[in-house]
Amino acid sequence: MKPRVLIVDDEQGMCELIEADLRLREIGSSWYTSADEGLDALARDSFDVVLTDLKMPRIDGIEFCRRIVANRPDVPVVVMTAFGSMETAVAAIRAGAYDFITKPIEMDMLALTLQRAVRHRQLQEQVKVLSEAVERTERFDELLGASPAMQKLYDQLSRIADSETSVLLLGESGTGKELAARSLHKRSRRRDQPFVAVNCAALPDTLLESELFGHAKGAFTDARSDRKGLFAQAEGGTLFLDEITEMPLAMQPKLLRALEESAVRPVGGDQEVPFDARILAATNRDLESAVDEGRFRKDLYFRINVIQMQLPPLRSRGTDTLLLAQHFVEQFAARSGKQVEGISQAVGERLLAYTWPGNVRELRNAVEYAYVKCHTGALEPAHLPPEIREYREAPTSTPGPALKLTREQVVVALAQAGGNKKRAAELLGVGRATLYRYLSKFELS
Repeated sequence: MKPRVLIVDDEQGMCELIEADLRLREIGSSWYTSADEGLDALARDSFDVVLTDLKMPRIDGIEFCRRIVANRPDVPVVVMTAFGSMETAVAAIRAGAYDFITKPIEMDMLALTLQRAVRHRQLQEQVKVLSEAVERTERFDELLGASPAMQKLYDQLSRIADSETSVLLLGESGTGKELAARSLHKRSRRRDQPFVAVNCAALPDTLLESELFGHAKGAFTDARSDRKGLFAQAEGGTLFLDEITEMPLAMQPKLLRALEESAVRPVGGDQEVPFDARILAATNRDLESAVDEGRFRKDLYFRINVIQMQLPPLRSRGTDTLLLAQHFVEQFAARSGKQVEGISQAVGERLLAYTWPGNVRELRNAVEYAYVKCHTGALEPAHLPPEIREYREAPTSTPGPALKLTREQVVVALAQAGGNKKRAAELLGVGRATLYRYLSKFELS
């Protein structure tokens, strides 16, 4: 659709000259010779930008600009001012004008200024739509997304939140496994008791047992007093064991015994201490392969894998990527107060094209990087990290840890790719040969 400009100038000849030039550039316009007529036109018709002179009888350009900003803040105003009259130009900007251009008018410069104003309005509309979508989107506590994959996850979380069953959360790094675990705790009968999280990969082998089970005074050199472990600290609540596949093999039978007996023996202690905590575990690895390779005990796997939930990768969540990006921009803006409104259409296209091996965590970091570089307006491609800004083609191999694809992930990727198997493979982050194996396995044509 052609942009439409409302021209207001008390000199009819100037209006006709600008209208004729804009018509040649395929920009539609209507003109009036007074601010009163311009306000009436704005009230009954739709325009993308207003171009007004400053020196007009009765209602001058400054007052005209103020009234437009008060009643139609969505329509940008460009003012025309005499060459060298910077004070009036500054006054117009303070009144809310988007930009100004000096007389005598250079038509190429005027066309560029109007086109920028139109893009500004379109961007504002996009940001408004995205912001409203973020507000409307169904949330599950801290989880945000409206895609079918996330709707399915919300349903699963709702159904099992109030049970006492152990849950194994699977998903690539950065998909939000801890957020899902916190949601399960928050919606359970244990919500008023502690939620304790431990990353099994972050602790040295020699400290993990003491951290989980506690220790008795004198158990080792620095054990100057008894210390409760994380199992005891989670009493009555939930214990979340993240990256459980990284737990040392020697530690796994001790964990299994604790889970089976609902009791732990502190390091250096001679008595078992009972505990009452719901156990949630998570990994970004293929746990079945770890069992087959002898890196994870089969009996412990069966003990923690009562209910299994798969968190979808960001690349299979469609426009959730844009919702999350807008959400992060608004978060950063609320903290810093910087006038950054959202993301431009060009940025949105790049975010949707990228495969996000780091998922939501990577997206948040990328938006923060862009936010720091952007001073005002909206995030543009130049603000993005180079690997996203310059991304052209998805890799043919899985970018993150190997995970078994579900039937739903394959179906969603095919739908988003319009049936194009090459594009579907790129969305899933696998090679085409791998995709064909899954198509055969799930009997998908």
